[in-house]
Amino acid sequence: MTQAQSIDGVLLQWGDRLFYPGNRIVHTRPQPKLSGLGAHQRAAAIRARIEATVVRRAPQVMVKVTGGGRGMKAIAAHFRYISKNGRLDIEDDRGDISRGKSALHGLAEDWRYGGTFIEDIGDRREAYNVMLSMPRGTDPLAVQRAAREFAKAELADQKYVMVLHDHQANPHVHISVRAESRHGKRLNPRKADLHRWRETFAEKLRDQGIEAEATRQATRGRDRNYDTLWRLKARQDGRLRTTRAGTKATAAAKATRAQAVEAWMHVGQALAMSGDARDRQLARSIAHFVRDICAASPAPGLDRAATPVPGQARMGVEPSR
Repeated sequence: MTQAQSIDGVLLQWGDRLFYPGNRIVHTRPQPKLSGLGAHQRAAAIRARIEATVVRRAPQVMVKVTGGGRGMKAIAAHFRYISKNGRLDIEDDRGDISRGKSALHGLAEDWRYGGTFIEDIGDRREAYNVMLSMPRGTDPLAVQRAAREFAKAELADQKYVMVLHDHQANPHVHISVRAESRHGKRLNPRKADLHRWRETFAEKLRDQGIEAEATRQATRGRDRNYDTLWRLKARQDGRLRTTRAGTKATAAAKATRAQAVEAWMHVGQALAMSGDARDRQLARSIAHFVRDICAASPAPGLDRAATPVPGQARMGVEPSR
């Protein structure tokens, strides 16, 4: 085996854990980036993602389920909200664009009867509200085009509508998707689905010439604690009586970050031994990145910010003093 093949093997083993983690419980479609690629192409894709995450610190996409209606009354209210009561264009899954209160009423009636009948108020979720967002400064129309392609790829069997909001700091697209598909199967997005959705949205943005990444928090050394769907809904309804920490401090979260650091070190050490100067430079960037992670987000066995990160010398970085 050549040195290049050996390094590629390490990238595939440990890079997959950083960027394409598996899920033992929820079986989903393969992640979009590496499907059908050979080993060398997969290794090249992982190198590209490392450069985007560690060197360029590419903007991270956000895909968030913000709620959903349990009846047509709530769904129609969300249509009015995202379209500013009909003042903004609302686009459906067929690509038809409409505007105005009468159009909203017709859309609600189409959803009510377009499949299993939706009562005004019901017990089960009949729609999910999804928001796709990018940081300030991103071209709103590129975000809209990427969101349109995302919906075609991930929500092809569902009824959905989408509206671009470009009047706020971060350009974002609201998508309301009917829970029941055209084939009677119900949508139930889980953590693995949301991760895939982020990957797909980032890929569609890159197709539009916008640099975007969908790297997990643990891979980036972050530990922000986002609210779950029920907490978001409870807050909207004024029923939330408890608060939660802004960061993830559980043993499981710390262990996940520690596993990510371990993977980064294996990747960095392999690249440091490469005969390619670009790989060695990337290894040095990884060493700095790992040191910053350990200093900012202490994890079990990695909570001594001033202690050299294992393998730093081989990655071409002097230990912290």
